[in-house]
Amino acid sequence: MTRLAGAPSVGHIVIAAPVGMVDAISISISIDVAVGLTVVEGGPSRQQSVATALAAVPATYQIVLVHDAARAFAPVELIERVAAAVRDGRAAVIPVLPVVDTIKVVDDSGHVVDTLNRSALRAVQTPQGFRRDVLEAAHRNGVDGGFASAGLTDDAGLVEKLGVPVYCVPGSEAALKITRPADLAVAETFLP
Repeated sequence: MTRLAGAPSVGHIVIAAPVGMVDAISISISIDVAVGLTVVEGGPSRQQSVATALAAVPATYQIVLVHDAARAFAPVELIERVAAAVRDGRAAVIPVLPVVDTIKVVDDSGHVVDTLNRSALRAVQTPQGFRRDVLEAAHRNGVDGGFASAGLTDDAGLVEKLGVPVYCVPGSEAALKITRPADLAVAETFLP
């Protein structure tokens, strides 16, 4: 949170808290930087949580960054790179890294049906940046289907469904997603 709050482009942070956790999270968070903070109760899905948080963003902000708390070590430079690309006229921006593993498509019976050309593949990170009007339209459009029913796992996917081009900027190895114990061990190498 401190890295996000320390980015010059960030003026307000809205946190989508798990159901019933708004007060506990509000009390536990302290930000040493002068940014606004709002904690809202998230919904039963990621898309509903982001939509709720988006509705709580003050109207003065026309650029919105959507960031996963699991990417706690995303550096300020990455946050600024994404925000700058939106300020420069891109409607939607995602940070990406080249895929280094071989990627196979596997059917339900466990058999490989295709090997993808990794030169065209990218691993997507957060924060993802958007013009506010584009993100709001994407979430309005995604209410019925949501993320899961369309096979989507991020906000850029909802924007893509609108036909809006999504621009890529270089990601950061430090912005790894911490979801498993081994990820935490790697993330500790990014501590100051």
